[in-house]
Amino acid sequence: MKAIVCGAGIAGTALAWHLERAGWDVELAERAPAFREGGYMIDFYGPGLEAAGRMGLRPRLEEVRHPVHEIGYVDGAGRQTSRLAVEAGFADVVSLLRGDLARVLAERVRAPVRYGTTVAAVTQGDGGVRVELTDGSRHEVDLLVGADGVHSRVRELVFGPEDRFIRYLGHHVAAYVVEDEDLSRRVGARYRMLTVPGLMAGAYAVGGDRLALLFLRREPDPAVPADPAASLRRHFGGLGWILPEVLGRCPRPPELYYDQVTQVEAPRWSSGRVVLLGDACGAVSLFAGHGASLAIAAAWVLAGELRTAPAGDLAPALDRYAARMRPVVADVQSFGRRFLPWMAPSSRLRILARDWLLRLASLPGADRLFLNSVSPGGHRLIT
Repeated sequence: MKAIVCGAGIAGTALAWHLERAGWDVELAERAPAFREGGYMIDFYGPGLEAAGRMGLRPRLEEVRHPVHEIGYVDGAGRQTSRLAVEAGFADVVSLLRGDLARVLAERVRAPVRYGTTVAAVTQGDGGVRVELTDGSRHEVDLLVGADGVHSRVRELVFGPEDRFIRYLGHHVAAYVVEDEDLSRRVGARYRMLTVPGLMAGAYAVGGDRLALLFLRREPDPAVPADPAASLRRHFGGLGWILPEVLGRCPRPPELYYDQVTQVEAPRWSSGRVVLLGDACGAVSLFAGHGASLAIAAAWVLAGELRTAPAGDLAPALDRYAARMRPVVADVQSFGRRFLPWMAPSSRLRILARDWLLRLASLPGADRLFLNSVSPGGHRLIT
């Protein structure tokens, strides 16, 4: 059995891991010119972490994790306005850079990756899928997987234009990493955030004198600015704290990640021998906080369904995969929409209410209740 997986991120690489071990011949196509380093901080937990443990990845994840000891907010002078100490090992959460999680997976996958390449054309026949890639190569495969993100080319070719599937959540998001010993020491192993109405900037030290930065801005226009670095400096540069220093060193894409905050709602996840995976069919948005976990869990579920499918008829297995994953994704998406307004509050009153809630949560015994209340519900996907 042969497969092309379009997208060498977390979802696509996790599925390649499973397919290789099931005896499939796998190739990955990735539109980025090279492996994507760094990125934003993620909290990895739930069914995805359980699946990663069963894949034997937990020891390596422990090596690259960056434990969060405290969550807190500061004002423009860097003074703390509210804080919450995070219990060590709370809810079995592994905090790490998105790029580090992707690398842990990539280290264990033998399949070749065609960087700077995506799918140009797809034709389905009775016995398989004919795939033409943008590097000019042509392939006959049993399965084409679109794990190529929110702006999926596979989804566009097989299911229709992007605007049918994208729900814009009224915000822009940006992230990058700077290397600075002094700033890294000043922020430390604490997730620090500065918010004013409609804007949030966060920072967290990630070892090696590096500082991971995250920005969120309320914006009714979904169009990404032509110069995203200049846009960040214009909107955040006057807020104080460490922002003038880090924004003066803001890189350009691709080192700077900048995009709309969106969710993907796809009525169908498969068509014949083409299937969507991860953000391509069910992006929950960065601020739902569960995307990486769902990506690895979905790869586990899809691989398990394919393992029992007859080679001549994959469609029922693909339908079962979607039926298992779709309700979970919808639940996390709903949580993300509810939680997003608290990340970049629209008014000073809401900011005050958030700080008051965080102070209440710092009372003995209340921290676990608070953190559970801002996490999506648990789901049993790994059996």
